[in-house]
Amino acid sequence: MNRGGSVGARVQVPDELREVLLEFTISYLLEQPGDVVCYASEYFNRLREARASAQLYEGAGPSETLSPDESTLSKEEEPPVGRFQNRRKSVFAETYDPEEDEDDDGTRTIFPKSDEQRQCLSEAVRNILLFRSLEKEQMNEVLDAMFERKVAKDELVIKQGDDGDNFYVIQSGIFHAYVQADPRQEPAHIHTYDNRGSFGELALLYNMPRAATIKAHTEGSLWAMDRQTFRRILLKSAFKKRKMYEALIESVPMLKTLQPYERMNLADALVPRTFGKGERIIKQGDAADGMYFVENGEVMISVLDDSGKEIEINRIAKGGYFGELALVTHRPRAASAFADGDVKLAFLDVEAFERLLGPCMEIMKRNITDYEDQMLKIFGSKQNMRDIR
Repeated sequence: MNRGGSVGARVQVPDELREVLLEFTISYLLEQPGDVVCYASEYFNRLREARASAQLYEGAGPSETLSPDESTLSKEEEPPVGRFQNRRKSVFAETYDPEEDEDDDGTRTIFPKSDEQRQCLSEAVRNILLFRSLEKEQMNEVLDAMFERKVAKDELVIKQGDDGDNFYVIQSGIFHAYVQADPRQEPAHIHTYDNRGSFGELALLYNMPRAATIKAHTEGSLWAMDRQTFRRILLKSAFKKRKMYEALIESVPMLKTLQPYERMNLADALVPRTFGKGERIIKQGDAADGMYFVENGEVMISVLDDSGKEIEINRIAKGGYFGELALVTHRPRAASAFADGDVKLAFLDVEAFERLLGPCMEIMKRNITDYEDQMLKIFGSKQNMRDIR
């Protein structure tokens, strides 16, 4: 029995580990501190303190009993095994300052694609963690910048230990990932990409040697993006997003209780969403998936009466927020929210909410009392309120 192969046959990659490392990397690239080790120590100490505060405010809730969801090597990530075995003297080879790129001439590399190819590529890229928060214009730049690479059976796409050149999205074909932990042993097969998925981004972000070998098991086709374009799009997007949300965070009184680094992390976690007049944003009775901050426009909050008619109970304008009560109480949505005209919102999902807004929890809990007072004035009794809910 080959012990090396059996040990490496499956690599369990916690989702939380992947997200924390990606968030740290983006933060480092944007801040460009002098000492990566000192910066990492301070960053993770602050993260630990923020989470400790969140747990303190939440008490013994569901988040304390659930372990991170672990899965086989994700379809959007290359294997992390041995990533730091051969550390380079320079952590990042290329220097990219997103602020200096604010006034670029608008030129960019475009590789033509058919409508069908573009649609397929769009679907594949949309589910990649790094690109989930991109706006439409930024996503179009990603699609434009990717070029096709045909691959023959048994061809090595990337080789463990090599420099990272491209990020890849699979259009077709089966690809195997191998890791060789010990040069005296055969590489262990750790994952199979079957006509879907992506790989190669982590070596580009960290500027580390490839952590695994990817080999084509069949003929196939890949969409690739070069290192410089990948980092420029990613970092410029993160920089512009952080700048965009700085003003929003400053305008929300509740968020003034956050420390500067907590506001920075919150800005990175927010996702832009837009709604047209009359569109429903959240529905009464649904499970809560996150909360919203109003960047532009106005949102109407309503509840259903006994006859099923929507009754307006509140309006949320720019700088306000809604949807947090269901997250604090761990109950279904107690009201619906509709866009009154065109509305631009910033969405914070439930996991980021629990991780980042612990220091604001007491303020949100006080809002529960204010909300119940409003409901009492409208419906007259707590029994009627329970019936509405």
